[in-house]
Amino acid sequence: MRVPRWSELADLARFERPTTSARQRALNRAASLGDIRRAARRFTPKAVFDYTDGSAGEEIALYRQRALFRNIEFRPTALTDVADINPSTTFLGQQVALPIGFGPTGFTRMMHHAGEIATASVAASNNLVFVLSTLGTTSPEHLKTAVPHGDNWFQLYISKDRSITHDLLDRVEAAGYRTIELTIDTPVGGIRRRDIRNGLTVPPRLTSSTAIDMALHPYWWWHKLTEEPLEFASLKNSEGTVGELLSRVFDASLTLDDVTWLRERWGGHLVVKGVQSVKTAIDLAAAGVDAIVLSNHGGRQLDRAPVPLELLPNVVEAIPTSEVYIDGGITDGADALAAIAWGARGVFVGRAHLYGLMAGGASGVQKVVDLFRDQFMTQMALLGVRSLSDLTPEHVRIRATPNR
Repeated sequence: MRVPRWSELADLARFERPTTSARQRALNRAASLGDIRRAARRFTPKAVFDYTDGSAGEEIALYRQRALFRNIEFRPTALTDVADINPSTTFLGQQVALPIGFGPTGFTRMMHHAGEIATASVAASNNLVFVLSTLGTTSPEHLKTAVPHGDNWFQLYISKDRSITHDLLDRVEAAGYRTIELTIDTPVGGIRRRDIRNGLTVPPRLTSSTAIDMALHPYWWWHKLTEEPLEFASLKNSEGTVGELLSRVFDASLTLDDVTWLRERWGGHLVVKGVQSVKTAIDLAAAGVDAIVLSNHGGRQLDRAPVPLELLPNVVEAIPTSEVYIDGGITDGADALAAIAWGARGVFVGRAHLYGLMAGGASGVQKVVDLFRDQFMTQMALLGVRSLSDLTPEHVRIRATPNR
């Protein structure tokens, strides 16, 4: 019998570096976005987590888009050289390290006090796109000052009061933004039952249930009570329930003429988000927009809305000279790879980076990026592709029998 060397025993006896932070322990052990989501739920008040996690109505649209991604089957190509994998691409001519961007989200400092600055900083350090929302809790000027070298886009709602829109465009232009992302799927706010049941307001108001949550989440509440008040940095008069606010901001009279006006007014890149039909995509391409995002707002507007991935092949065929992106239901690098195989330039995620933010601030967002990067690198190699341009529709099919 051989006596083991001490060096061999030492290798086996390596322990995880101890930490007193429950958040960091959760991040260290996270192997999937689902793990990050569970950590986010643990460390965040219920109303805040539900706002991020939920969608409209019975949440059927959200379920359907996630279910479709799970029903994807890959067709790998064997005996190809995959020693050198490159998951980079370009978004509107700018190089990005991964085919994934951080989509616009409202109320972001409500999820974690670090808010948009933390998420945009992680995006910049990883060479990814970050999109700041009109309903963000950081102003476009502040974000540009805090993260000057990031590829930051600004998401725009055209308001009922057009003077608000004109002012925002002037501010964004003066701050040096190159890209506007117009959202068109919000003539009114969707019926989000979780928010109604939770009584979610901005800023959060103390009720008996929120007082109990305060006791359960003292870290979250301490930062809300001791830091700058939570408000929408780009808007005035932002108090009330979420539905009341959105009804004041959104303009139900929005038409293609407004897109044409914005195209003439804005000299930078123009992206339109919330496209849910081939006809709308064709009309927007004819209006001169630079890219579209197939999106049902994460299922948060119209329940039973079209699933972006299902629309993707027909839209790509209809507007071959425009860049097409999708969002909604993306929880793994495999989801993004399937979309790219069907013609998408890339994907955007909202809930994913918010889960990371709630779980651990900037460290949580970085963990989400690390997970996606590992998934891209591994799954591209297993598919037998060295670059995203090698992906084709032949690599993907929808299973006839749904997955369990």
